Amino acid sequence: MQRRRILFILFLIYFVFAILLNSVGTVILQVINNYGVGKSAASVLEGFKDLPIAIVSFLVASFLPRLGYKRAMLIGLAIVTCACLAMPLVPGFATAKLLFLSVGVAFALTKVSVYSTLGLIATSRKHHAGMMNTLEGFFMVGVLCAYWMFSFFIDSSDPASRSWLNVYWPLAALCAVTFVLLATTTFDERLAALPAERTPAQDFAAMLKLFFKPLVCIFVVTAFLYVLIEQSVGTWLPTFNNEILKLPAAMSVQVTSIFAACLAAGRLSAGVVLRRVHWYPVMNGCLVGMAAVVLLALPLTHGVIANPDVTWFTAPPAAFLFPLIGLFMAPIYPGINSVMLSSLPPHQHSAMTGLLVIFSALGGTTGSLVTGYVFGAFSGHTAFYLTLVPIAVVLVMLFFFRRAVEGASGGEVSSMNCPR
Repeated sequence: MQRRRILFILFLIYFVFAILLNSVGTVILQVINNYGVGKSAASVLEGFKDLPIAIVSFLVASFLPRLGYKRAMLIGLAIVTCACLAMPLVPGFATAKLLFLSVGVAFALTKVSVYSTLGLIATSRKHHAGMMNTLEGFFMVGVLCAYWMFSFFIDSSDPASRSWLNVYWPLAALCAVTFVLLATTTFDERLAALPAERTPAQDFAAMLKLFFKPLVCIFVVTAFLYVLIEQSVGTWLPTFNNEILKLPAAMSVQVTSIFAACLAAGRLSAGVVLRRVHWYPVMNGCLVGMAAVVLLALPLTHGVIANPDVTWFTAPPAAFLFPLIGLFMAPIYPGINSVMLSSLPPHQHSAMTGLLVIFSALGGTTGSLVTGYVFGAFSGHTAFYLTLVPIAVVLVMLFFFRRAVEGASGGEVSSMNCPR
């Protein structure tokens, strides 16, 4: 029962952060409409979210086992509760920057702690893989809910309306409830204890040494490129729907929820698929599927004419086809994470997750900034066609990742149950 309670709280924490982290695309659209901010300027919100994640993870990941995973998660939840309250109380572009800065700092503490806690409560590699896929699937359920929550408060008839800021009241309440549940739950973190004779400086040095292992280096580069693709699409899809497909602001956000739904469905089902099929051909098939969706859907977005009476039944076909890229994208991230973390002892999970979070954050920022620049300077079509480049590179990197995994473990990791 205690393990189930902990797992439920971890899922709830991830659900909360999923809503906050992936609201950046919606907030970008709203600050453009509300505050007269340009696309390039608005794209820095992704940086305010992701760069603190990278910096804080780099500084504290090796130290978190000493601080305590539970204590780190409580600090993160307290930070985002205050940030959510600030949004409607002090509206402005600067407050939006502060929100995502706070979310970034808090998520750095939380993600490392959540991933490391999974390693503590997992009973086997198969169990770890199942929890990892379910956790990431639950994260995408939160993303899906975020689109609908925000769209409910958006007034499409008045783009300048600030009624959308009222969404932060229930979000603050959800953060507070999660804080209370976590505070009243007991955690056993003894397996994650670091050697008492080792200093924090030595802990930090051990994390850096971990990065220079060939397997880890290939892994973090692959994760960087994957997140670059996912954030490029997820962050700018609401604006793409609004400007290229001529959908109303609220509907642009709602239609983007199809992308999140596909990611959720793909990740929740990935645990079943990967227990029966080797992870490598699954990942390759997913990358080919992603490229196929891009090449099939984007030509359908040309020449769309604005329709003030557009509905879900009259929306352009591309509005429903392009988000299906999420279905193929979904298994990649939890799949490679499970392969990597399951090959390490629990006391190294914090350091490894820290490296993962750092490069994931950098990938998200890079993807958003590059896509925002290309979107503004050229077109949304060009911006999304460019995702084919990192897709091709990830395909190559997975080949080397598999070789490194098998070389480092004598084939043990690639043949174990968890990534199948």
